[in-house]
Amino acid sequence: MLQNEKDEQYMLLAMKEARKAEELGEVPIGAVLVMEDEVIAAAYNRREIEHRSVAHAELIAIDQACKSKGAWRLTGSTLYVTLEPCAMCAGAIVLSRVDRVVYGAHDPKGGCAGTLMNLLQEERFNHQCEVVPGVRGQECSEMLSSFFRGLRKRNKEKKKNQSSL
Repeated sequence: MLQNEKDEQYMLLAMKEARKAEELGEVPIGAVLVMEDEVIAAAYNRREIEHRSVAHAELIAIDQACKSKGAWRLTGSTLYVTLEPCAMCAGAIVLSRVDRVVYGAHDPKGGCAGTLMNLLQEERFNHQCEVVPGVRGQECSEMLSSFFRGLRKRNKEKKKNQSSL
């Protein structure tokens, strides 16, 4: 199987994780960490459930992978994530030595893999990652847009119901 086909398949798994988050009312972001063609971690956003600002899908997947491998270095791995990593996640990716990051949707407000800045390929760090943007990007973007449309609608209805009391 060609690399771009593998990227598509693993991104589908990350999207499946994102749907788990959405079912729980979380922002639908999923991540899958792969090493030697084996999924070693899969996670989704859990910030609302766990009341933790650091419970991003990428960080949870990295933590699981490190525990699974018994090492903090994830050299030789690829992280698939449905949304471009933020600064916090990009920092963890660099520090854990992930080799490739494949993401779906660009994040114009917080993306640190090329949109606002590119921490993953910053030459002043001692590690840089290959970045592959936009894999299943339209689908990932639509999943997020749909979630936020629904959230705005629910909030508007909630506000309307409260004002009519």
